[in-house]
This record gives sequence, C-alpha cells and structure tokens, in this order.
Amino acid sequence: MKVLMVCLGNICRSPLAEGILRSKLLKSGIAIDVDSAGVSDYHTGEQPDKRAIEVADEFGVDISSQRARKVQDQDFTEFDLILAMDKAVLEDLQFITQSIDVTSDIELFLNYSGLQDPVDVPDPYYGGHQGFVDVYKLIENACERIMDRWQMMDVGS
Repeated sequence: MKVLMVCLGNICRSPLAEGILRSKLLKSGIAIDVDSAGVSDYHTGEQPDKRAIEVADEFGVDISSQRARKVQDQDFTEFDLILAMDKAVLEDLQFITQSIDVTSDIELFLNYSGLQDPVDVPDPYYGGHQGFVDVYKLIENACERIMDRWQMMDVGS
C-alpha cells in the first residue's frame, strides 16, 4: 500500500504527516510506503519549513531530508490513498483529477483518521512555534487512529 499526504506547499503539514506516519509504521513493522506533496509548486526542492523540522525533532521525528514537490498526474495511479490536509487542498486535487485517470482513493486526512471536528488541519505557516506544536499533536493523534484502523484491517502485514 502507498499513501500520499498533500497540503498546499509541502513544507509544513504534509511533511509532518509523512514523517509522523512513517515513524509509527517503522516502529510497528507495518509495510506501507508514505510520501508527501503539495498542490502548488511554490517550494519545490526545498526542505520543510524550519519550524516544522524543529518541532518534529522535539518529538523525535526527523523530516529534514524531505524535499517539497508538487503533486504529479502519476500520483493518482501510483498511490492507493491520497490524504488532503484541508478542504481547499481536497478541492484542488479533485479539480486536477477531472482530466486524468485516477485509481487512488482521495480523502480528507482528518476524516480518514476518524477525527471529523475540525475537518481541516490548520496551516501553521503564518503562526509561531506553538502553532506548529499544535498541528504536530493533531496530526500525531490522527496518525495513531489511522494506525489503529489499519491494524484492525490487517493492512500492510
């Protein structure tokens, strides 16, 4: 199974989600590939935001080797599941898929995790350190619920 986390620029939320989920999968021995991307190309080739790297590091997750990339048409057939960090990103993904073949399931990250309030993972980009901590904790909680779901379904074993 392959999962793609998607946010706007692929430097804050989706790299955190990729790193957190990848770390949890590694610890649990579940074999699922995780990647991340953005719907825009603003930051292509860049590391995640330094605040995201710092906060992830505080929680023992290293995302410093990730590099931002834009979603590509082939992602919609290569990945089994694409998780959007917010409704606007989900709408962008749905717009992109109007003219291409799609085999991926595309869902909101928090809805897929079972957390439906709030629906969106807030973008911490314009905030400070605490905003990144709050987003990290929200994503981590959602990733734990996703892992529980996959373990019950026996996915990736």
